[in-house]
Amino acid sequence: MSGAIAAQNMDSAGDDDDTDKGRASETKPMVPSSGGKKPSAFGNDDEEARLARTLTLTNSVTMIVGCIIGSGIFVSPTGVQEAAGSVGSSLIIWVLCGLWCGLGAYIYAELGTLITKSGGDYAYIMEAFGPFIGFLRLWIESMVVRPCALTIVGLTFALYMLRPLYPDCDPPAGSKELLAAVMIMILGAVNCWSVKLATIVQDWFTYAKIVALLLVIVTGAFLVMFGGPQYRDSFENIFEGNFRSFHQASVGFYSGLFAYQGWTYLNFITEELINPKRNLPLAVMFSCVIVTVIYTLFNVALYVVISPDEMLISPAVAVLFAQKVYGKFAFVMPLCVAISTVGSANGVIMTSSRLFYCGAREGHMPVLLTMINKRLRTPIPAVVFTCMVSIGYLFLSSNLYVLITASQVTAWLAITVVTIALFRLRCMYPDAPRPVKVNIIFPIIFVIGCTALVILPVIGSPIDTDEMLISPAVAVLFAQKVYGKFAFVMPLCVAISTVGSANGVIMTSSRLFYCGAREGHMPVLLTMINKRLRTPIPAVVFTCMVSIGYLFLSSNLYVLITASQVTAWLAITVVTIALFRLRCMYPDAPRPVKVSI
Repeated sequence: MSGAIAAQNMDSAGDDDDTDKGRASETKPMVPSSGGKKPSAFGNDDEEARLARTLTLTNSVTMIVGCIIGSGIFVSPTGVQEAAGSVGSSLIIWVLCGLWCGLGAYIYAELGTLITKSGGDYAYIMEAFGPFIGFLRLWIESMVVRPCALTIVGLTFALYMLRPLYPDCDPPAGSKELLAAVMIMILGAVNCWSVKLATIVQDWFTYAKIVALLLVIVTGAFLVMFGGPQYRDSFENIFEGNFRSFHQASVGFYSGLFAYQGWTYLNFITEELINPKRNLPLAVMFSCVIVTVIYTLFNVALYVVISPDEMLISPAVAVLFAQKVYGKFAFVMPLCVAISTVGSANGVIMTSSRLFYCGAREGHMPVLLTMINKRLRTPIPAVVFTCMVSIGYLFLSSNLYVLITASQVTAWLAITVVTIALFRLRCMYPDAPRPVKVNIIFPIIFVIGCTALVILPVIGSPIDTDEMLISPAVAVLFAQKVYGKFAFVMPLCVAISTVGSANGVIMTSSRLFYCGAREGHMPVLLTMINKRLRTPIPAVVFTCMVSIGYLFLSSNLYVLITASQVTAWLAITVVTIALFRLRCMYPDAPRPVKVSI
């Protein structure tokens, strides 16, 4: 237990003698949760320095629905239609995307009811694969996925809020980013002030966005039943122009899944759910059904008013729908879209801050992020960190599609790893109580599908052979074609990878020279070991000096590669021949591994 809490208990014990001290102890605003102790993965941790359990089943459903229904449904229909080619195939993709996310939510429900600790993906990976993989997952999520998601929602909010003010021209430079930043800061303040207030915001904005979608659905249904025949034109040859390849279908599937993003978010705040083992699986089941039905009917309503060709021209399909149906009242639709994004942004801030809080509690992020306001019971430093990183992305890139690509690839990679973690946890804890236990065939299917989703961007932007001949830095060229403004990450990753390789070469080569000197085949100086550090310093220095000498001998990579590879494979050939001789010299020696001759 933390010193601050311990001090409070000591003061409280003396209330009969000195009530002022007891009251003074309660004014300490921030305490580290659990005093640095890591809570059990299966719950039962210290109640006093823990996030309060305040979220009901209704709050949980509105949280998931609010996180899912955001900017995606208003920008994805164009991408799905472009890939599908026909109205029928497009609607099938929307239904399949909902079923796919429902399957994933079902798998996550088993993990969430088995491991009731907050943190979602991070907590499950930590439990299954240990702290190192968990650390990598946390930092990828904290520096790419969550900030990008919040930035996308913020930019969409600003775009649609400014649309009625500037109907015939672009808004002033920087206004979109500024308005997005203001929205993020206001919602950050709400999440710092009260979990209850944040859930109220989530609930009401979720209801508002559902009303906006239902308005489109009801309008479409009315026009189909009572309007002219032109409103049924899109459904006459419903499968005309279907996609011509599996690749096209997969790209449409990918666009649709972006609109469903958010179905995993409730698992990040499990510690704040009332009765999570009951409410978590019910919430994910209800919310996935609600969202799938709303999305499918919403797209049907769009096709009543907008033809497939018109949908390809205008990515802002909801605005086009309103302009064609509501006339002068069309300005209402951009406002409804903006309102829907507020609920999504609030959900992202709330769940992301809990992820960073859990990571800091495990020692994988700065300890400051474990601090909880003692009076408000909210992780204020984690909320502020979430908002600051997201605002930073506003100035890094305002291109929505670049941000979507960056966040989606990493998100589905994480979901793949989490699904694999399910198999490991089944082996690690075979007898643990599982209120929800999925049939093993479902995770297998899900892993295969998620793996395909991870490689889709690679298929979409390949490098041809001519480009590969022109550019020796193929990884950089790949990044420029796939990641856009985020391409700068690739040279950094390549540089970091070479540091590890160089370190390994120095470490192993110096030991080779040390062993050779010990056998008398190299200068005896190379056998020397530092007595205090226990490292072969002369051999390490010799390795580095010879390598630096080669820098001045030739800076042509391909000459050096050829010289090293010819001699290396000559040595490997000699070593393989040595295997036969050693078989003859020591036929009875124990061989834990013995290959066929």
